[in-house]
Amino acid sequence: MTYSKRKAISATIVAVLISLLFLIPTVWILLTAFKTDAEALKGGVNFWPDKFTLENFRYLFAAENYEVDVVGWLKNTLVVSIVGTVLVVIIDSMAAYALARLNVPLKKTILSLIVASMLVPGVITLLPQFLNFANAGLLNTYAVMILPVTASTTGVFLLYQFLLSFPQAIEESAYLDGATKWQIFWYVVLPNVKPMVVTLAVTTFIGLYNDFLWPLVTINRNQLKTVTVGVANMMSGSLQVSYGRLMALSLLSSIPMVIVFIVAQKQLVKAITHTGIK
Repeated sequence: MTYSKRKAISATIVAVLISLLFLIPTVWILLTAFKTDAEALKGGVNFWPDKFTLENFRYLFAAENYEVDVVGWLKNTLVVSIVGTVLVVIIDSMAAYALARLNVPLKKTILSLIVASMLVPGVITLLPQFLNFANAGLLNTYAVMILPVTASTTGVFLLYQFLLSFPQAIEESAYLDGATKWQIFWYVVLPNVKPMVVTLAVTTFIGLYNDFLWPLVTINRNQLKTVTVGVANMMSGSLQVSYGRLMALSLLSSIPMVIVFIVAQKQLVKAITHTGIK
């Protein structure tokens, strides 16, 4: 066996072992969601349920169970994630195009501030943001969860760097054909940077969907809670000793992210490929 083959086999074994580290907890969550509480709390290694049951899911969707509002939590999370993602993509793409192509005054200063802001931990701005929204009377509203994420400096910088390598000859050809700056941006630039835009959208959606700290400190009404806060409350509340119901809730909350990744995976691969091409 040649050295290259041994190296490939070793790399494959390591990759499989690392994959199992992530796969085993996921399988445990999936199977535990279909177990009874007695079986879920039983000691030992018992991955496979003795008898599959849907009782945990029936409990979560029961009309009399006012404490666990799965549908409401998912709706709130999707509203915040989708609206926030759309705003980030629109604002960041326009800002990046303006910085990369237009004669913006103090462009270098703006870019320096964008890079500097990326170095500031988000927890530092948590209290000032909270006080601003509290003084504006926007706590316990959708606005308090959406407005702070209407733009992303990371997204602006990512798209700006990609646009710098985008050939200007294509834009100049469109300009000679009579296209305006807006038409060039909308019909020429955006379709060609679609993989990067999709990557920004997916990462933004996942970040908003998984956000926990900000909704926790700004929302205390059960009707407006996001799914991350709802799951955390149930972990320390009525589902603390009900592993089956808790895993069923965790499983339901992860479905939207899985769907988003499956739909966008082709564009993610294209973005990685384009990034590697010089």
